[in-house]
Amino acid sequence: MKKNKQHCDLKSCVLCKHCLGDWLPAIDTNRKSFHVKKGELLFKEGEEVTGMYFIHTGLVKVHKKWGSEKELILRIARDGAIVGHRGLGTDTVYPVSATALQPTDVCFIDLNFFHTTLKVNHDFLYHLMMFFAAELKESEKRMRNLAHMTVKGRIAQALLTFKEKFGTNSEGCIDLYLSKQDLASYTGTTYETLFRIMNEMTEEAAISVDGKKITIHNIDLLHRFIKDE
Repeated sequence: MKKNKQHCDLKSCVLCKHCLGDWLPAIDTNRKSFHVKKGELLFKEGEEVTGMYFIHTGLVKVHKKWGSEKELILRIARDGAIVGHRGLGTDTVYPVSATALQPTDVCFIDLNFFHTTLKVNHDFLYHLMMFFAAELKESEKRMRNLAHMTVKGRIAQALLTFKEKFGTNSEGCIDLYLSKQDLASYTGTTYETLFRIMNEMTEEAAISVDGKKITIHNIDLLHRFIKDE
């Protein structure tokens, strides 16, 4: 990671939005800004927890080892989001890794100052608790899907989730461009299986694919794939 000379505007990320106005100068003093290249790690699973990262601009995947060579993408975070929070608690290591999917600018807050921020800023603490609750609910849902849903259903669910979360661009494509391998890691399958099923979906006119660009054409059909468990 390369240090940035310019900082964020102290308005965009979840930390700045929910902290007391009087606390912003303290954040400004204690934060560090970094530029992360595409494919570069912010932190690695098993490393000692040093602090929290807040995305100013960019895209980050949060992922975990799955077997000896595979990974499972747990979450994709964008502008304004927090990453590194899974390392909070009594453990002293990150249980996941975080990697930039595109050039990304982040603010880093060390762990001691982050703990102080939680004690002082009750609104931020409440927001973080609600975020943890929502993330836990989503994780439980995804674990259920991995165990009980067909691969085709999981892929359909992922595409609908991405459209809802990231929206579409002027061309009507989902405004998130993942490699096929990352999409396979997100849905808990292999590249080969993902490629085959997405070809089936294209032939059935549910979606169209142009490189990393994916367009949904038949939402009802995707919902049908999800129900065919």
